[in-house]
Amino acid sequence: MSFNPEQFAAANKANLDALVALSQQAFKGIEQLVELNMQAARSSLEETADKARAALGATDPQSLLAVQTSLLQPTADKAVAYGKQVADIAAATQAEVSKLAEAQVAQAQAQLNALVEAAAKNAPAGSENAVAMVKTAMANATSAFDSVQKAAKQAVSVAEANLKTLSASAESNAKAAAEAVKKSTKRA
Repeated sequence: MSFNPEQFAAANKANLDALVALSQQAFKGIEQLVELNMQAARSSLEETADKARAALGATDPQSLLAVQTSLLQPTADKAVAYGKQVADIAAATQAEVSKLAEAQVAQAQAQLNALVEAAAKNAPAGSENAVAMVKTAMANATSAFDSVQKAAKQAVSVAEANLKTLSASAESNAKAAAEAVKKSTKRA
């Protein structure tokens, strides 16, 4: 079997299109992170100014402590929410990149299978064993790739579950700490 320039051009175009799609998805994720960080920075700046105004307006230690206590829970909640948003952006980007990569690999496997089949049809007599070995090797490679892909998906699922558990734990701890500070403020 011989290749012609059109086949090479088509393969190169498909590879370029896949690279562009992957790059666009990566940039989309980066843009989302930049936007999230800009929002967080803007919000933080505004809140810092408000906190400073409130602290400067305190007339005694009790009112200053009350201002500080009122600020603890929202800060912890926002940190947890920020972490969740970052994780969501990362998970969505990873899922899209994986989907694009899987499609590209499936296409490459199909092309390779077609190439082997075409070569097998044109193989000289007596080369059936060699063709069978190549087909078996390809099947084994495909199976190994599928196993690795499944393991990677499971690892991502476990990591996401652990992140959710950690996030819930952090949120719970932040609420408990804020409640403890409120109780100590009431005693003082």
